Amino acid sequence: MKPSCIFVLLTTSPIVSSFVGQSGQRHQIVSSRSSSNPTTIDRPATFSDEDFDDDDINVTFLDEDFLKEEDNNDDDDEPVPTGEGRSRWENLNPKIKERLIEKGEAKAIANKKKRESTIDKKRRMLMHFRKAQKEQKRDSRIDRPLAFDERAPLSAYPNGMEVTGTVISFTKYGAYVDVGTECDGLLHISQITRDFFVEHPRQVLTPGEEILVKVRSSNPELKKLHLTMLTIGETLNLEDEEDDEEKIELDEIEIDDELWGELKRVTDFGAFVEVGAEVDGFMHFMDHPSWENGMYPSDFMNYGDRVRVWVSDVDMDQRRIKLTANRPAGLPGPRREL
Repeated sequence: MKPSCIFVLLTTSPIVSSFVGQSGQRHQIVSSRSSSNPTTIDRPATFSDEDFDDDDINVTFLDEDFLKEEDNNDDDDEPVPTGEGRSRWENLNPKIKERLIEKGEAKAIANKKKRESTIDKKRRMLMHFRKAQKEQKRDSRIDRPLAFDERAPLSAYPNGMEVTGTVISFTKYGAYVDVGTECDGLLHISQITRDFFVEHPRQVLTPGEEILVKVRSSNPELKKLHLTMLTIGETLNLEDEEDDEEKIELDEIEIDDELWGELKRVTDFGAFVEVGAEVDGFMHFMDHPSWENGMYPSDFMNYGDRVRVWVSDVDMDQRRIKLTANRPAGLPGPRREL
């Protein structure tokens, strides 16, 4: 039983020690000592005693050889016997060990993910996304064929010049192509092909691909270069082309006006028609008389086709003209097909 408190009384009479146990009962221990020196207690000598003798101090110094010998003696000890599981693990195939370790690590990671909070999970996912984004950006970098000090000035590229370029990057409206000049040229999605509607340049081009393009327009002062992959006959709005005809203003166009136009661009949802106005009109593929259910616009509309259209709507704020190739039913006169 461990005492909770101990009281020691020192007197000239025999030493009486008392303590109180956990049960509350007081216990006493009486020890006798010599009556010749009742106030002196036998104890070992210390440095503070006057009659302390230095010869009583025994100091042993351990050198390095002794320590090495002790270590060798420890190594000579018999190995601790291992259990059956340890011996089985040591006898396993290294490939099986590696597979078990990977399985255990994967299980530990899965348990850690289960215990993590929502904030930690969002932070981890954000770090993973940023890392993947950096790797994707690093992999998408394209090596340019020429250094910037070896490039030709923009004035050395006249309109209509045919050059070979390398696709550098994409945007939602086109691709930037390095043709060896002081700035990259813009290849608009409308200048890639007329065979089908290009929604994004990645449908036709890939980064790092070498393509053959023509200079559509250039401005050395503003450092701008426009390119095209179309033939000279299909290229639109060249600076050297002169258009003597006056454009029709939007406020002069009214609904149900009959116009003749030429298809300039066919898309998946219709075609843009040049009718001689300030802007090109748009005709939905369902407003074409040749359309039938299940047909695509490219099946019955081609670039350069001349069509007769009627104005169905004019938006002055957004500067848009909506056209239809079906004659409106409210117009007088005979109904003629396209």
